[in-house]
Amino acid sequence: MKSPLLSLPGAVPAEGVDEGVAAHYGDLFREQRALADGAGFVDLSHRGVVTVTGDDRLGWLHLLLTQHVSDLPAGQATEALILSANGHIEHALYLVDDGRTVWAHVEPGTQGELIAYLESMKFFYRVEVADRTAEFAVVHLPAGSIAEVPDGIAVRETAYGRDLFLPRTDLEAYAEKAGPAAGILAYEALRVEQHRPRLGFETDHRTIPHELGWIGTAVHLQKGCYRGQETVARVQNLGKPPRRLVFLHLDGSEVHLPPAGTEIRVADEGPDGRKIGFVTTSVRHHELGPVALALVKRNVPVDARLMADTTAAAQETVVEP
Repeated sequence: MKSPLLSLPGAVPAEGVDEGVAAHYGDLFREQRALADGAGFVDLSHRGVVTVTGDDRLGWLHLLLTQHVSDLPAGQATEALILSANGHIEHALYLVDDGRTVWAHVEPGTQGELIAYLESMKFFYRVEVADRTAEFAVVHLPAGSIAEVPDGIAVRETAYGRDLFLPRTDLEAYAEKAGPAAGILAYEALRVEQHRPRLGFETDHRTIPHELGWIGTAVHLQKGCYRGQETVARVQNLGKPPRRLVFLHLDGSEVHLPPAGTEIRVADEGPDGRKIGFVTTSVRHHELGPVALALVKRNVPVDARLMADTTAAAQETVVEP
């Protein structure tokens, strides 16, 4: 879904999964600095929006999600996952309940499969699931923002900022008040700095929550009765995940960033050394320079010097080995 804000001055369209919104508006670092200072907004209107209504909505979702939501207070933001039967991550939901409706935004294009799964699990519960992507756009205000929030809309407030579920018809008018606009690349740079994983970027077909640090933030360990819970409990109580998320400081002398999927090796083993992981997201940060998130094998020493293809990388622990 193409955002009308791509008509703003300087807008350069994003590509890939984030197609439909702006990558940037002409000055990537200025946009990053503005967000870090609590100014401006990010157009996330390409993300899917799903609602769940009905008297049983929270109790029903509690049975399906990794998060404890049966008693979720109105207005309290949370995030949750849906796992496969083997415990692999299939969906990530960013939720808030407004007292009558659960609002969630999800990765672009994933709402169809998510809704199909939720519909298959309704049984006798008094719930209604709807795709509201065509009606509502997600807008992100950074932490510290003093931008006005319109009355009567659902808002997710977290330590990283506020996500507004704004009627699409109001998007252009709101952008005029909430500016300056920042592109998705600025948002992603801050996400990487904050070590926050993203579905489809830090995940592949075999990722489990422990590898990305999603235990606690998106997975509640004191609840059961959801698909994949056995894997979560077994790894938590009896073992360790096979991989772990790391934050990489990349060699700033390189012109190009190593793209997602770039193989990582231990520097001391040379260019023919064994592959021990891969880059998941790489960005240019306004203060830190080129940085990345990556998944590496759990037993890689935390002080090992790494190479992302030909780019030297120093690792910073995100998930403990």
